[in-house]
Amino acid sequence: MKTNTVKIAIIDNDEALDPIYRLYFNDDVTYELHGIYKSVHELLSNFGRSIPDVILCEAQLNGITGIDGLEYFYKKNEDLKVLMMSKKNDFKLIKEAFKKGACGYLIKPLTKERLFHALDALGQHGVALELDVAKKIISSFQTKSFDSFSRKENQIIELLTQGFTYKMIADRLCVTPSAVNFHIQNIYVKLNVNSKSEALQKLKEMEIRQLNAA
Repeated sequence: MKTNTVKIAIIDNDEALDPIYRLYFNDDVTYELHGIYKSVHELLSNFGRSIPDVILCEAQLNGITGIDGLEYFYKKNEDLKVLMMSKKNDFKLIKEAFKKGACGYLIKPLTKERLFHALDALGQHGVALELDVAKKIISSFQTKSFDSFSRKENQIIELLTQGFTYKMIADRLCVTPSAVNFHIQNIYVKLNVNSKSEALQKLKEMEIRQLNAA
């Protein structure tokens, strides 16, 4: 085994995947499988013997979750690189993973090609981001959503802030202008404003607060 081989540790509680992971890394000269573990605790208890370079970890584990495990991993070795993986392409999960220090996020099931492409990207750029995950992140910033408004009201707010007129909004949402006006009035009441300009200003302030809190 080459001394510069990158050691990969995998944490996944699905034992059926063990032989698949082993097959992926069999005879590979670039990456060495450090071990397959069922929990964050199991890997941490083995850190004294051999420390991996990269950890590929299921985000939603029983006990200490993979995302919560990030803190423990970096306490052991701040130079570690950790890739999260999950069947869920969920923005809240993705955001939490990156906020806690993940270097990438992969959607299961993983093919060998996708996994090794992510590992290569991690080595070259320090981050691995698949297209589907990138789209989810971009979409979350492009679409405004405020908890205090209904789904329809949020749709109207999105178009209103883009400069759409009431008629244009009605055409886009396939509703009548009077229906749009009804929702607009409800939005004004919730915002405690009396005009479109006041509404847009208040919505902008709300968006800034929401982004700062993210």
